[in-house]
Amino acid sequence: MRSRSTLRARLVRGLGATTATAALAAGLTACGGDAQADAAAPGKVTIGAVSNGAAHQSELSVPVVESLRAQLPKAVRDRGELVIGVGALPAGFPPLAYVGTDQKTLTGAEPDLGRLVAATLGLKPVVKNSTWENLFVGVDSGKVDAAFSNVTVTEERKKKYEFATYRKDNLAFEVLKENPWNFGGDYHNLAGKTVAVSKGTNQEKILLEWQTRLRSEGKDVEVKYFPDPNSVYLALSGKKIDLSFGPNPSIAYHITQTAGGNAPTRNAGSFSGAGESLQGLIAATAKKDSGLAKPLAEAVNHLIRNGQYTQLLAAWNLSNEAVTSSEVNPPGLPQTAS
Repeated sequence: MRSRSTLRARLVRGLGATTATAALAAGLTACGGDAQADAAAPGKVTIGAVSNGAAHQSELSVPVVESLRAQLPKAVRDRGELVIGVGALPAGFPPLAYVGTDQKTLTGAEPDLGRLVAATLGLKPVVKNSTWENLFVGVDSGKVDAAFSNVTVTEERKKKYEFATYRKDNLAFEVLKENPWNFGGDYHNLAGKTVAVSKGTNQEKILLEWQTRLRSEGKDVEVKYFPDPNSVYLALSGKKIDLSFGPNPSIAYHITQTAGGNAPTRNAGSFSGAGESLQGLIAATAKKDSGLAKPLAEAVNHLIRNGQYTQLLAAWNLSNEAVTSSEVNPPGLPQTAS
């Protein structure tokens, strides 16, 4: 995403009030910078653990791929550990990374993918949780091998880091499950709709640009602002708005939380967080010239081929952010947009 402050606001504001409070409380129980060595048996990775219903928990067998292990820098291979950085303090951001129901395990799609990659490379995953700022300090200092923390590839970041992509950076529309409307990738489909969006976010910028275009064509979309996420959901369930526009992961999580309620919701279409000209990409982030990006990308590609990558994203309701292959240092958001 474009900035960490924007990301945290976008994700937390996408949660229900009760959920956001619970995530905050859980996040505060984790000590800053604490590292968690994975307790699973060698060759086994549990995804969706202690997720409070946000994911379908399952244990996957992940054999070591020796040809990929051989590509690792010698120092990492000899150490036998992959230190995975996650910037989820203080509050966490479900479904990507947050402290689980046991009040200690860092769960979420990001650390789970890091664990799968480590197992594929024959390394013991050690997940280190920190603030967003300290995440990059850890990578810079060598205390963290690679960040799996919703980091978008940008041209500015490529000056200091190397990347192995693993997920699309998407925004999405949330509607009531009974509503047949779909975005279809065309802003013209917003004409006549009332859409909730959070102020000061990337999605607001995009939505207001679409509103300007529609007005120039004699049409309009009504943009609504609410003080908190619970108010957005109440407006949606009460049919005072048609749609909510926000980060795809937070909407994916909220859909799981409303599934058993009186007003279940669904995803009605996504759009690149980088805008029309470029598909934003999320990537494992290592220090430039560390030699890690290539084996990390090859490990992700192995997981894509054997179907475990698909299982992971499906477990966390993030299938619509899947990439067909992991790329090393692809074009990133331009410096004017990063």
